Amino acid sequence: MKKILALLLALVMAIGLCACGGGETAPAEETETPAAETGTEVASADDIPDTMTSEDGKYEVAFVTDVGQLKDKSFNQGTYDGVKLYAAANDLSYKYYQPANGDQATDDDRYEAMKAAVDGGAKVVVCAGFLQEAALTQAAIDFPETQFIFVDGYPVNGADGQPLTNVAGIAFQEEQPGYFAGYAAVMDGYTKLGFCGGGGGTNPACCRYGYGFIQGANAAAAEKDVQVEVNYSWQYGASFSASPELQTMATGWYEAGTEVIFACGGSMFQSIASAASASDGAVIGVDVDQSTESDTVITSAMKGLSDAVQWALAKAYDGSFSEIGGVGTSLGVAQNAVGLPTETWSLETFTVEEYEALYQKIADGTLVVDADFNNLEQEYSNLTLNII
Repeated sequence: MKKILALLLALVMAIGLCACGGGETAPAEETETPAAETGTEVASADDIPDTMTSEDGKYEVAFVTDVGQLKDKSFNQGTYDGVKLYAAANDLSYKYYQPANGDQATDDDRYEAMKAAVDGGAKVVVCAGFLQEAALTQAAIDFPETQFIFVDGYPVNGADGQPLTNVAGIAFQEEQPGYFAGYAAVMDGYTKLGFCGGGGGTNPACCRYGYGFIQGANAAAAEKDVQVEVNYSWQYGASFSASPELQTMATGWYEAGTEVIFACGGSMFQSIASAASASDGAVIGVDVDQSTESDTVITSAMKGLSDAVQWALAKAYDGSFSEIGGVGTSLGVAQNAVGLPTETWSLETFTVEEYEALYQKIADGTLVVDADFNNLEQEYSNLTLNII
């Protein structure tokens, strides 16, 4: 499983019927589904321009960004990479739309971005982030012929209380890669850890990442019979943006002894990596492999954003969108959809073989990572949690 995030999602139909659940995910069920045929082969999303000019002025596949920058080297960029790769491989026009007012975008701003996408010819609109829910619900009602892919999302209901079948909710079991990251860090010798999360503690995906991180760190500490300490904070992360305040806080942590910080929140990574670089500290990236962004990164807790988007878009174009529309798709270890980047990590003592053995325990059900982040504040056997 050295290629953890290979495009195996085409083999998966992970269906769990649930109404709008604030980001709660349902257990995945596997079914075998053939991969969609593609046209032009593209080596990397970086080789595809972010903007293109369509001959007829229409753009078939649209992406509506979450808060933060499009090129955040994390959630937005990873999701848009999937849009670009699928569109380029299938000779489709594509365009991204950023809601007005940036980090202060309202539901109306998000709706207007979705409406602009539909008016611009979009047959499929990919929307990133759980904050899209209210706007996406209205857009899906107003434009029933358009198919919406809700990344880090879940089913949404119409006025009749029934799930809208033109919305596919795609979520991830972030507690699993979070667990891997915490476990790997402690097994590699780190005992003073930090977690800086985005969304102000209201983003379910980041909450699952953080809770998994704590569980993994505690499990590894118990195995090694050591005690670890974790600073845990949602401060300065509400907008997922880099900021001087966040960098100052991270610098203070490093100077006080924190050895590695899990930077869990889009462009927040930039502030934390800068603090780590100045303080000889280490960073754990999130969502995508961020090792190329800073030599302070020891590993990244990843989810297959690009692969999942390509898989869902293939459903929209091969006539099988009804299999994922109106239901929740939850992707994790069972679908090879989350993991750590073994080929690029800079862990020194935790081995790939040990990681693969841990991965297999979750895959076969021997180890179950708790996804209910409401259980975060509990007593841990080998971990002291400092919520800041």
